[in-house]
Amino acid sequence: MTKMAPELPIEVDVETGVWTTDALPMLYVPRHFFINNHIAVEQALGVEAYAEILYHAGYKSAWHWCEKEAELHGLAGEAVFEHYMTRLSQRGWGRFITEAIDLEAGTARVRLEHSAFVYQLGKVGYRVEYMFTGWFAGAMDQIMAASGSGLRTRAEQTQSAAEPGCEVGRFEVQPLATVPR
Repeated sequence: MTKMAPELPIEVDVETGVWTTDALPMLYVPRHFFINNHIAVEQALGVEAYAEILYHAGYKSAWHWCEKEAELHGLAGEAVFEHYMTRLSQRGWGRFITEAIDLEAGTARVRLEHSAFVYQLGKVGYRVEYMFTGWFAGAMDQIMAASGSGLRTRAEQTQSAAEPGCEVGRFEVQPLATVPR
């Protein structure tokens, strides 16, 4: 059974057609449309190059989003990260669960269930959700910077439900000093 999610308001400007959620303009497109475009760029650039581009873009976007949402809702620390995971989970990417987080150490573990990529592509044999890695590091770094920490992180995907024998995706966030670039 599908239910509406009143906690995720979508406003549509009747004059412009612009969709807005959390005061941010949104695009609403079918999952297959987005993923087909994603795969086309991946094939043109190669997975490694595309992943690096997405990492930096996602990092910057997550930082900005967390900064604005923390200010808007008066959130700080882990509450910002959990709010981010909730909102990502409500937007069709999959369900993001924080398994562990330690802002002082600059570490986190995130599990991804019901991945939009896996739903669309199936068991393709490689980690298909690399697009999300920059999101987690950008969120962690913004939250830590807001608390006065100079520590910065790097995130990586360690498993995907698109790989044989795996049922969920997993991501690790570690301080830059311990994660090879």
